[in-house]
Amino acid sequence: MDITGISNLSELSKYGVNSITTAKENRNATFESLFEAAKNMIKETNYYTNEAEEAEMAYALGITDNTHDLQIAQQKANLSLQYTIAVRNHVLDAYKEIMNLQF
Repeated sequence: MDITGISNLSELSKYGVNSITTAKENRNATFESLFEAAKNMIKETNYYTNEAEEAEMAYALGITDNTHDLQIAQQKANLSLQYTIAVRNHVLDAYKEIMNLQF
């Protein structure tokens, strides 16, 4: 019986440990980048909404009489909000599907 082939397994085990920690780091980095993107999207939506409200107030107070800029600001805010809600709905659907998985 020749057991010299087993000595090579110790070299493989060190790769397994490193790959597990690398996978965890990649998962954490991926989640962090996804979370940052979602946070930025919400900040952008909030910015466009505030900009539209300021344009509405300026128009109502008579500071500006340009309805074109008002409509553009409102449309940007509306589209940004619709996009944010659509992304949120897809994330919730994915979460529900993951929770329904059976192992």
